[in-house]
Amino acid sequence: MKNAILGVQMLFVAFGALVLVPLLTGLDPNVALFGAGIGTLLFQVVTRRTVPIFLASSFAFIAPVLYGIQTWGLASTMGGLIAAGFVYVILGALIKLRGAGFIHRLLPPVVIGPIIMVIGLGLAPTAVNMAMGKSGDGAAQLVNADFSIWIALASLLTTIFISVFSKGIFKLLPIFGGIIVGYSLSLLFGIVNFDAVHQAAWFVMPNFTAPEFNINAILFMIPVAIAPAIEHVGDILSISSVTGKDYLKKPGLHRTIAGDGIATMAAAMVGAPPNTTYSEVTGAVMLTKSFNPVIMTWAAIAAIVLAWVGKLGALLQTIPLPVMGGIMILLFGSIAAVGLNTLIKNQVDLHKSRNLVIVGVTLVFGIAGMAFGIGEFNLQGISLCGIVAIILNLVLPKDIGDNHIVDNAQIE
Repeated sequence: MKNAILGVQMLFVAFGALVLVPLLTGLDPNVALFGAGIGTLLFQVVTRRTVPIFLASSFAFIAPVLYGIQTWGLASTMGGLIAAGFVYVILGALIKLRGAGFIHRLLPPVVIGPIIMVIGLGLAPTAVNMAMGKSGDGAAQLVNADFSIWIALASLLTTIFISVFSKGIFKLLPIFGGIIVGYSLSLLFGIVNFDAVHQAAWFVMPNFTAPEFNINAILFMIPVAIAPAIEHVGDILSISSVTGKDYLKKPGLHRTIAGDGIATMAAAMVGAPPNTTYSEVTGAVMLTKSFNPVIMTWAAIAAIVLAWVGKLGALLQTIPLPVMGGIMILLFGSIAAVGLNTLIKNQVDLHKSRNLVIVGVTLVFGIAGMAFGIGEFNLQGISLCGIVAIILNLVLPKDIGDNHIVDNAQIE
């Protein structure tokens, strides 16, 4: 009984971020809960239930999922995400055969850093538009602009305050707190509509969506898996540090990353966002000293049960655009900062022409939406910049790095 209660607590810690991803991308939050639960259980099967970690909706895929749905539709986007999950499985097999060193050679910080920055900055205009009460593309004003900016600021400032000043378990709930304050203010302004909640049934089957396989969507999603795969390694190192056990050796990085991929594939098969290991839950494990992986089993079961509560999904979808927009401003900015920190922490010298070329071209291609197509094949944005970064890293000679692109004397 104790483990079940702790499991529900872990789900509560993850809940705000878990449901935010489907709400931002137009997916069903009930399906996201189901995908997180099933994904976590499958991860435990692959890793022999040795790692106390919870998997749920990945922020890194928000921009690609939005673009995919707009371009190819929901079903084809899910097919692309299944392919992205399969990349994890392949990486797991390669790590098993050759060790983890090849990942760092293929994907050094100079490649990973700008790709993560593109993921964060790619949706910056969408975040601002939503904060002002507009549709994501800014084409339509959906909520009164005068109300929207105040609601968005309240959500943003609350999220910042909790992140910076809170202690203990509350420090792990910045998104949840931002939603509560923004939602409360929205109620005061009278912009929340509860009609869908009244009409929804208490218990209903989640709105599952079967995948379709479109080669363009697949080629678009595969490179997107690079950054979350690297993030996975960091999360496993983090939970290893918290528990005092080396999960890179037992069950092994090859098992954990393959488990992550299988969890993502399973989620995409039913129309849920791709899964990733949750740092918030790792923080909660550290605070509560709840190292038993069985606790995460109960968290997964709780997520699956809640997925069938129709009124919960309907209530979540009443959260107004400005609330999500305010939180997104910090969220996407933070992702971009993680990419920047990757370059700084690993001392990537941008005075070296080789590094400057890789970072500069990757950022412009990704943020500006550079597109390249041959016949039916089309690469754009994140997918194109990811492939370009990898190719440049492999092709450019290592010994050209000491030359400067622009001499300081020329500037003066």
